Amino acid sequence: MRKLVIFCIWITFVIYTIKVAPLDRPDTAEIVSKLLTLRWGELNAYIPALFSLMGVWPIIYACLMFVDGKMQKKVRAWPSFIGSNGTGIICLTPYLLLRERQQEFVGVKDKWLEMLDRRKTGLALLLSTIGCIAYAVIFGSWQEYVHQFQNVAFVHLISIDFCLMCVLFPLTELFDDDMAKRGIKDRRIYWAVALIPLFGPLVYLCLRPPLAETTKLSLERTGYPNISLPLVE
Repeated sequence: MRKLVIFCIWITFVIYTIKVAPLDRPDTAEIVSKLLTLRWGELNAYIPALFSLMGVWPIIYACLMFVDGKMQKKVRAWPSFIGSNGTGIICLTPYLLLRERQQEFVGVKDKWLEMLDRRKTGLALLLSTIGCIAYAVIFGSWQEYVHQFQNVAFVHLISIDFCLMCVLFPLTELFDDDMAKRGIKDRRIYWAVALIPLFGPLVYLCLRPPLAETTKLSLERTGYPNISLPLVE
């Protein structure tokens, strides 16, 4: 049922994006050019702040996806992560739909997984988010942003994409499985994260316990297959 809901959200947004067709609008190239060349002073501060937050969201998902992807047999996290940095949920959602439930981690964390698993990474994302929001509130115009949301296709779609990123995080089973991998069984934590958009996931990344490294030994000769033992260095 969850995947059905996620699929409906995804396909609806894809169709809506094609209908709105932001790439056909002359103002899209101008806005994107100013964002990429850091000429943020020429834009309403809410736009670069939102653009930056759409860079924060893929990393939030990456902190769960790459650990999960290491245990997946049919799908990898890299393509969706890279694509999501440019297209948001359009490229992110296929991974969420194709992945299989996996509530254990067996293996050793490489440097990339180690970085994504650190609480310091979650703290850095949290501080970056606070900075983006403060920048928008102090230097931006909310009224102008509302006007642009209603009239500028790029701003309209990136705003919806941001909201859908917030919706999908608690909706996907990826979050449930990450909690299970870390031995978190208190459902109040799930609801606290689910009901607080953006900051709920960020605080979760700051406070979640580190992922334990294990190796799986198949002891067929002893008659005890698939036993997980702690990694001994």
